Amino acid sequence: MMDEKAIIAQRIALELQDGDLVNLGIGIPTIVADYLDPAKHVVFQSENGIIGLGPLAEGPSDLVNAGGVGATIVEGGAFFDSAMSFSIIRGGHVDVTVLGALEVDSEGSLASWIIPGKKVPGMGGAMDLVVGAKKVIVAMTHTNKGIPKILSRCRLPLTAYREVNLIVTEMAVIEVHPDGLHLTEVHPDYTVEQVVQATEAPLHVDRVVPMKGVAC
Repeated sequence: MMDEKAIIAQRIALELQDGDLVNLGIGIPTIVADYLDPAKHVVFQSENGIIGLGPLAEGPSDLVNAGGVGATIVEGGAFFDSAMSFSIIRGGHVDVTVLGALEVDSEGSLASWIIPGKKVPGMGGAMDLVVGAKKVIVAMTHTNKGIPKILSRCRLPLTAYREVNLIVTEMAVIEVHPDGLHLTEVHPDYTVEQVVQATEAPLHVDRVVPMKGVAC
């Protein structure tokens, strides 16, 4: 089977549409650009002040993304300060934000910034992004060493309340609706039953298809 991170990034790339302005968070989201169909015109924004972010750099680079990882910029891209970056984010100009999470729950609430007792540099821009973007996609592994990360209610301090629209893991694609979580796609290497067992939150299982666009 493909690497878990690659499965998640490849599937999320299919969600992006022509003309979208997309913010990619740190971790798994940073590799989504590597799987984008070249025929699609999608503009990537990085909260450290870039519009026109390209794929990750193949070698050492003076340009880094929001996670401090070497990146590239496409022709016509632009650099600006944090004030402008967050004006774009808070102003509702970002169509899609893709970010990782520690926990997501059945209401679409998100916990992504701290585990109590552990030192962290801060929440970063996640709080602004999930409220400011038109669509919020969570990219994360389904469990933490077998412990479910998709819960009935988040236990960790929240980043945002009821803002997540879509959850993509290496096992499944789950949509967030007012009545809860709907399982829509399952990776061919897993069964619906395995996904349900690995998920604490109740899942609506109405019409499930194989995960789209994933080479197994």
